[in-house]
Amino acid sequence: MATADERDRGIHIGEVHGAFAIGDHNTVTHNENTSGRPGTDPAHEELLAAVRQFREDLARVVATPPVTLLAAELVDAQEEIETTGRTAPGRLERLRTALADAGTVTSVLASGAAVGQAVAALLGG
Repeated sequence: MATADERDRGIHIGEVHGAFAIGDHNTVTHNENTSGRPGTDPAHEELLAAVRQFREDLARVVATPPVTLLAAELVDAQEEIETTGRTAPGRLERLRTALADAGTVTSVLASGAAVGQAVAALLGG
């Protein structure tokens, strides 16, 4: 904490995070990655949102072996995007295979179709 003498000498700024401006007629633009992930592109953000929704929906489905495998692939994909901001091509391929193997569940739930579309977009078709 500043003493009375230090306060009388002018402005004292201890620590600043983000953007700030001092004086008249300033404009400040500050863009911060609030997701906590490094540089997540919009396609991976879309996949992440779809994966989260699909995981919620899958929790209400009977856990057959293909559904269990799909759920595990979804967990791995979500963790990878949340950690690195993207998914590796191999993970996307495994996810696509798991979606196909759990075909009925994937096609019945709209969230499953959304994940399939997001994966296909990232893999180029």
